[in-house]
Amino acid sequence: MAKEIINVAYRPTYARKFVLPLSPGTKAGGFIFVSGAGGYEDRKTGKPIEGIEAQTRQCIEHVKEVIEAAGSSLADVVKVTVFLTNAANFQKMNEVYVTYFPKDPPARSAIVTNPLDRRMLIEMECIAYQS
Repeated sequence: MAKEIINVAYRPTYARKFVLPLSPGTKAGGFIFVSGAGGYEDRKTGKPIEGIEAQTRQCIEHVKEVIEAAGSSLADVVKVTVFLTNAANFQKMNEVYVTYFPKDPPARSAIVTNPLDRRMLIEMECIAYQS
């Protein structure tokens, strides 16, 4: 099974700053594995994004960009892991999440954890199947 690195133009500030050994996505065996994407900065300008709803949209848009670069779509996502810094944000995150996965949503886990960057309210990673 060969693996293919999926690259996109955007790399988060922390990845650029610390030169992390990070691939935005990896394709292998019919699956696309998308690295964790935080949503605390605008992907094009680098300006801060405030609020869990806006950060959730930014996370999913980044995931979508990687999946589409791999030749797939959000409809092919089979598993999502959501990392929240505060459990109280779950409901608002979920209200945005369902707009991206309105039908046959993927399996999902949600974990409350400490962020890599204090501005980060949410991070998401996912696995998609490319049929």
